[in-house]
Amino acid sequence: MRELFYQYADAMNETLTGDEVLLTCYDGEQSDFVRFNRSLIRQPGSVTQREMSLRLIDGKRHISSSISLSGQPEIDQPKLAGALDQLREDLPNVPEDPYLLYSTEIRSGEEIHDCTLPPADEAVGAVLDAGAGRDMVGIYAGGAIEAGFANSLGQKNWFSRPSFNTDWCFYHQKDKAVKASYAGFAWDDSLFARKVETARGQLDVLGLDPKTIDPGEYRVFLAPAAVREVMQMLCWGGFGLKDHRTKNTPLLKMIADSATLADSVTIRENTADGLSPRFSSRGFAKVDCVTLIENGQYRHCLVSPRSAAEYDVPTTGGGEGPESLEVIGGQLGADDVLAALDTGAYVNTLWYLNYSDRPAGRMTGMTRFATFWVENGKIVSPLNVMRFDETIYRMLGENLIDLTSDREFLPDNDTYFARSTDSMNLPGALIDNFRLTL
Repeated sequence: MRELFYQYADAMNETLTGDEVLLTCYDGEQSDFVRFNRSLIRQPGSVTQREMSLRLIDGKRHISSSISLSGQPEIDQPKLAGALDQLREDLPNVPEDPYLLYSTEIRSGEEIHDCTLPPADEAVGAVLDAGAGRDMVGIYAGGAIEAGFANSLGQKNWFSRPSFNTDWCFYHQKDKAVKASYAGFAWDDSLFARKVETARGQLDVLGLDPKTIDPGEYRVFLAPAAVREVMQMLCWGGFGLKDHRTKNTPLLKMIADSATLADSVTIRENTADGLSPRFSSRGFAKVDCVTLIENGQYRHCLVSPRSAAEYDVPTTGGGEGPESLEVIGGQLGADDVLAALDTGAYVNTLWYLNYSDRPAGRMTGMTRFATFWVENGKIVSPLNVMRFDETIYRMLGENLIDLTSDREFLPDNDTYFARSTDSMNLPGALIDNFRLTL
């Protein structure tokens, strides 16, 4: 599709007149998608999607539209030409945009990764084997995600990277289930087997009588999937320049009152190791790695082209919400987690998070799926659902004991319109005096 995208862009560029500038973007995927229920395939399929967006610019005016492509020039090119004509007709009716900014520096490039994924039937077979004899529900999605950019100034970019994401639950009963996931760029049977074995062991524990504890402060371990829920809340306005300048960030205390996190906390936007392309829809190259928080201190913001124009600062290339977030690991070994927890709650994941005091970085949410009570370094019972209410400054600041040295690559499993290219690479977190409120 790469050459066809370039062909389409070149054909439209030749029709431009006067001072018109055209930015064209392509998003596509070829995905195998399978949904499981009761350890059986319930919805198999293969999905091919191709979409091209056009942004016509003349001075400070700009207007855009998107077209679904068939991959057949005799069908696509007339549609694209018609869309461009409509944009040209409508453009004089839109107001000027004082913060319009797009790259005029030509930085062409291509990033094409070879496919190292197994055939879909092999991956699906492994998931079915894992669920044999159990009530398993989940999804598998795998294949190449593609993106392209071209403009009438002569820049051309292309990105293609195959990946997979399998996300499943072993269901016990009522609200008790074990949720697990495995994702990446190359399938490793031994790693998948270890994840399955861990989930099976936790499922066995769910058969024990659940424990209810009183509200209070407890030592807890948040597994990487639980840390992801916390980080997703921080990504909601936590790292963008616009939110910082308008004082709408949940990390307001860090920029206004010099509050800090623990010295062991370093958070980065690491585009180079993520699933997202390294170029943006405005033609800018994304910075490979932006250090957002370093050793507990806030360092840099993500700066969109629009904010760069508004505040007269350099752009980091993309948007202001992280797409490839990572938290650097700590010193706690995976095999030492239960011993270090000693007595407290082992939390696999969280859900229903929201801010209870956004300017203070305070959030609330619920434990979900397999949460366990641990005594003397051993899991002794499942723990009934609890609500927490905590600030980021306590969780990853004064009460953080350690982060795990091992991290888990956790792509966003959203497939609503298309497979998401967002991802996180996160450790688990051992935290003292964690507030459980209900």
